[in-house]
Amino acid sequence: MDMHGYQYYREQAVNTMTPGELLLLLYDELVKRLTQAELSLSQEDYPTFEAAVDRSVAIIHYLDDTLDHQYPISAQLTRLYEYFCYELSRVKSGRNKTELERVKRMASELRESFRTAEKSSSAR
Repeated sequence: MDMHGYQYYREQAVNTMTPGELLLLLYDELVKRLTQAELSLSQEDYPTFEAAVDRSVAIIHYLDDTLDHQYPISAQLTRLYEYFCYELSRVKSGRNKTELERVKRMASELRESFRTAEKSSSAR
């Protein structure tokens, strides 16, 4: 398989996405990494667990950094992202499965909210 062609295809796919689609892609990746952290924790694969948590935190920081603060919901999302990062630091240091499940559930619910909003806006 021609890897250059595949890389070009992926770049083009990302470059042609709407902002809503890109947001959903980030949330999908966040939930994927949190799932990976859960599985790695249950298998006691701590290096993979920590890497997945670190990547999740990096995605959350990126989501926070890209907020448009002219909208009031941005302040609420910032506080939620700070909560996620705080809880994930606790998860990482204490290998706390319960908190990890809570953050994953909340991130999944937020993803679904954005997915619903994206469908509603694209249906107009």
